[in-house]
Amino acid sequence: MPHTLPLSVFIIALNEADRIGPVIQAVSGWADEVLVVDSGSSDGTQELARSLGATVIHNDWPGYGPQKRFAEEQCRHDWLLNLDADEVPVPELEGAIRALFAGGGTPAMQGYRIQTVMALPHQKRPHRFAPRHNYIRLYDRRHGRFADSATHDAVQMHSGAVGALSPIIVHYSIRSHGDLIAKLNRYSTAQAEEIVARGKGGRYGAFRSMVEFPVNLLRYFFLKGYWVFGLYGLELAAIIAFFRFARIAKVREILQRPS
Repeated sequence: MPHTLPLSVFIIALNEADRIGPVIQAVSGWADEVLVVDSGSSDGTQELARSLGATVIHNDWPGYGPQKRFAEEQCRHDWLLNLDADEVPVPELEGAIRALFAGGGTPAMQGYRIQTVMALPHQKRPHRFAPRHNYIRLYDRRHGRFADSATHDAVQMHSGAVGALSPIIVHYSIRSHGDLIAKLNRYSTAQAEEIVARGKGGRYGAFRSMVEFPVNLLRYFFLKGYWVFGLYGLELAAIIAFFRFARIAKVREILQRPS
């Protein structure tokens, strides 16, 4: 049996029992540690994760960035791979990461970007033109950490070099329209509060309110690739565009409240 790598995989979760299983299974055979930081699931996420060999720790929800920073600190290895509870690495990613640690060495770079590509629940592999992001997911925490932002969870490298890996992570981000609407409603509220707290509310005037929805509808459907899902993709793009507008409306509402 191939040896496990000196690598910790960490996942933050809340009520993810319906989709976290394949994520853990995809890495449990080659990552030395799989850590799930749960913020209070009531659907059996914790029990399922433990049954699949993951270590589960509870931490009340402080926001996206702070939760991932907390998870970083609990890992027993310095090399980390971050996955969300709806992101399944393709099998080829194991080989690519093993090659970095070949011969008992350490990776040449201090961080690596891995593309996450969106797929619908019934798709094993995403469409070649599906929406995607290209973030740092594999990194040495001695050279980079997640940003301490409640709404923006991205790794910020303070030293070292960053490379890229070819194998992708398949992102099953959509459960249903209702779930997406509920998630974006919470997220847009948190974003609006953070924008105002940072004193940046003045950027969101009447003109941006008028153009935010149509611009983002076109942006997400055509430029970000939601057209590959047909009419369903148009519906998703419209929901996302609406909540881009809703974020602005919430900022303006907060600013108009009495002191």
